[in-house]
Amino acid sequence: MNDSRVLVTGGAGFIGSNLANSLAADGNDVIALDNEFLGTRENLADDVEFVEADVLDDDLPTDVDAVFHLAALSSRQMLEEHPRQGARVNIEGFVNVVEQARADGCETVVYASTSSIYGSQTEPCPEDMDVEASTGYDASMMGRERYAEYYDDFYDDLSLAGMRFFSVYQGYGGNEEHKGEYANTVSQFAAQIARGESPVLWGDGSQTRDFTHVSDVVRGLVLAADHGLSGVYNLGTGESYSFNEMVDMINDVLGTDVEPVYEPVPIENYVYHTKADASKFREATGWEPEVDFTDGVREVCEPYLDG
Repeated sequence: MNDSRVLVTGGAGFIGSNLANSLAADGNDVIALDNEFLGTRENLADDVEFVEADVLDDDLPTDVDAVFHLAALSSRQMLEEHPRQGARVNIEGFVNVVEQARADGCETVVYASTSSIYGSQTEPCPEDMDVEASTGYDASMMGRERYAEYYDDFYDDLSLAGMRFFSVYQGYGGNEEHKGEYANTVSQFAAQIARGESPVLWGDGSQTRDFTHVSDVVRGLVLAADHGLSGVYNLGTGESYSFNEMVDMINDVLGTDVEPVYEPVPIENYVYHTKADASKFREATGWEPEVDFTDGVREVCEPYLDG
């Protein structure tokens, strides 16, 4: 994608800012829209236009060639603490953005969904397997997907691609530090271990995640827009690592020997395992993950090696 006018909602957030900066570097005219509830304009490059606004607002800057709709209350905890706000932002905000984009003649929308609707799965999850709303966050993302299905069916000139993210990371050396307690566990644990602090692992640490580097996610989002995809697609590596393995890898890179602390799982419906089957997206676009998790962990730890 080059020489296009693009809107990224949630554009000052972790994934959104990486996407906006990458698109601008490739010669696109990029608008990053964010209310800075979860994002910060400091994440954005100088050639990205920042618009402080909310996805529930009228008169959004949707007169563009493509919309990447990443704005959301993006965790289970946020939806439990703010259930009505979460539903409004994640579902009504999605409908509001799509309606305005459609009215302005934009035909391409790529939006964020989640892999947590698969529940705990040790085998790779294809998009056509049964999904469930075990949390308010899951319900809101499934609602987003259902509205996208309606738009796809009802409007022939509109394509909407829902990207089911897995465990996206970059590290505090990138644009993730502002997320704090909502940052990926890799990033949080690396920072803690570098300070000599023991990370807290729930259960016995054997839970696994499909850790996907943000650069691979950004490439996938752009490919989805370039190919005008519709439907839902997994965006994950297809490989999973346990938290215990991840902590060992961090210790190896940092040259430390910090042991984790284990605590009982404090929540119901906890997702113990995730793993993507990305073959549908691979066949549609040729996408392959380029960052091996071993290399990704080294990148996350690199800022702590300089000192």
